[in-house]
Amino acid sequence: KDKSQKMDILVDENIPLVSVEQLRQLEHNVLDIRGTSEQGITDEALWDKAFSEKRLLITTDRGFAYYRDRNLCGILIVSLRQPNRHKINQHIIDALKLFPPKQWQGLLVVMRDETMSAWRMGNEK
Repeated sequence: KDKSQKMDILVDENIPLVSVEQLRQLEHNVLDIRGTSEQGITDEALWDKAFSEKRLLITTDRGFAYYRDRNLCGILIVSLRQPNRHKINQHIIDALKLFPPKQWQGLLVVMRDETMSAWRMGNEK
C-alpha cells in the first residue's frame, strides 16, 4: 500500500465509531479520545492536540471554523441538517477522496448536505 495516502487523524467525540473503523480499515492512523482520560476536553485542548501531533481534525462542530486562520494540519467539518452516522461517515469518506493527504495542510473543508466549502489559509509564518 502507498504510505503517502495514509493520514494521521484526530476525530472529535461527535464522529461516529463507524467512521473511526472505516478510516482505520483504510489504514489511516486514527486517534479517538473517547474512553480515555482526554474525553470531554475543551475545543481549544482538542485543537492543540491535533496541532501538536500534526493530525487532521475531523469534527461536526462548526465552531472549529474559528481556527481556520491558524497554521493547521487540516480541519474537516461535517455540517449536516439532519445528521446520522451513515451520512456523517459518507461525507467524511467523500472529503478524503476529494483531497489527497498532502493537500490537507492548511486546509479547512466544510461538508454540507449538498455543498462543500474549502479555505486554504495564508502561509504567514
